[in-house]
Amino acid sequence: MSSHIVLEKLTVKPGEDHPGKQRPLAGGPGEEAERSTRRAFLVAAGAAGLCYTAALAYPIYRYLASPEEMASSATAVKEVSLKDAQKLPAGSVLMFKFGTSPAMLIHHADGTWASLTAVCTHLGCTVQYEPQADRIHCACHGGVYNAYTGANVSGPPPKPLKKFNVVVGENSVEVSRA
Repeated sequence: MSSHIVLEKLTVKPGEDHPGKQRPLAGGPGEEAERSTRRAFLVAAGAAGLCYTAALAYPIYRYLASPEEMASSATAVKEVSLKDAQKLPAGSVLMFKFGTSPAMLIHHADGTWASLTAVCTHLGCTVQYEPQADRIHCACHGGVYNAYTGANVSGPPPKPLKKFNVVVGENSVEVSRA
């Protein structure tokens, strides 16, 4: 078995059209519809490309954002008012946001109040208050903090938790930077 390719010789007389010849546009209604379809496709492709570029650029911008800008936004909040927090029962905790990071308001069994950041100074995990042991514990690596002062008691945390000022009012509890 053998396969053969047979090429036919195409002869075209002058002035006649052949299959490979491009014809000039006639300017009819079909041509206008074809142009608008191409234009719509190019506009849609350009918009999709712009959205894709923006989706890639935004995380890069946030990563490269100035540390000063991030620090200023974190310190912009000076005080938080916690409505009805004075009704918190003794021996319990209220978690809340202080600016961009979590914080906790602790009403101790002896009636005293304390407010501390809820971010472990070791690797940034969120810490929890354990009322039965009257301590703050980080479940990530076993760090323990004093629930009254925020001092690091044991485990890997290198620094104490930041302490906030607490003022208990009739309708709310005011927590401010120390």
